[in-house]
Amino acid sequence: MTTPAQRADLAEQMLPIAAHLAVLVHGDGGPEDVADTLAGLDDTQKNALLVVLAGLVDPDQPVSTALGWLDFNEHGSLTVPSWSDSRAVRDLAPEPDLVLDDDYVDQVAVSKFVRGFRVDNLTDSEFLTAVRQLVGTGMSLAEVDQLRRWPARTTENRVNRLRKQFQRSGRQFPSLTQPNAVKFTEQAVVAIRERSEKGATDLELAMSYDVDRETIRAIVRGQRYRQYGGPIRVRRSAGGVKASREYMCGHADNSKLGQPLFWKESKLTPEDRDAIHRRTKNGENVKELAAEYGVSPQTIYDHAA
Repeated sequence: MTTPAQRADLAEQMLPIAAHLAVLVHGDGGPEDVADTLAGLDDTQKNALLVVLAGLVDPDQPVSTALGWLDFNEHGSLTVPSWSDSRAVRDLAPEPDLVLDDDYVDQVAVSKFVRGFRVDNLTDSEFLTAVRQLVGTGMSLAEVDQLRRWPARTTENRVNRLRKQFQRSGRQFPSLTQPNAVKFTEQAVVAIRERSEKGATDLELAMSYDVDRETIRAIVRGQRYRQYGGPIRVRRSAGGVKASREYMCGHADNSKLGQPLFWKESKLTPEDRDAIHRRTKNGENVKELAAEYGVSPQTIYDHAA
């Protein structure tokens, strides 16, 4: 039994041979040359060669593109037939007779998936539940790939496979379409991200744009509309969360618990409000102004330019 590292090394060794076979078949040689190339390989090498050759084929290209050159005339020479099959190569592969997972859904695993954390061995039911939640926020299947850092069309391909399994099982596939999902312009996305950075809460923004908080969270974290600008909220690390809790609950030297909640009692004068308006217009930091005037960042934002 070979190890994964040994299999990877063997596949790398077979890559030049796979390339050589490709140029032979495409016109630089004949059947005898192919036979001579394969004669020097043992069974293990031939199996690795088959894997490498399969890896060189794009399964999502049309059959007409993949096989359009592959034909021979009466003299044994390669010719170009008029293939017109528009199906993808993937569609030619036989569908395995797989059984759908049970309907049990681990909501903790689904929640981690939706938030972008690593989740191992997600079942089909959990995968569909998570994808439906993400699509419900307006995300496309391509954006799910971006969230999970998967290769392009990974989510789409798994969804299509599951749709076929549901059909063969006589079950109705759950709808993933969201006809009423809100589409945001680039200007709105940038505005949401800027307001979030200035202290506006997800709930406040959700109410302003008549959407749920998950939609806002996906936008400010860059999970949706990644192509648009604006400041992206960085997910806090576990260490940052711990430090924040210590700060809030009195376990740190500079604990907030031991400090008076002065901002709740502070009242801004009309002069203060005018000054805040002027200073934010000049680009001063909202959080620094909040600390100076003893108010929350949201209060500064309310009076900002």
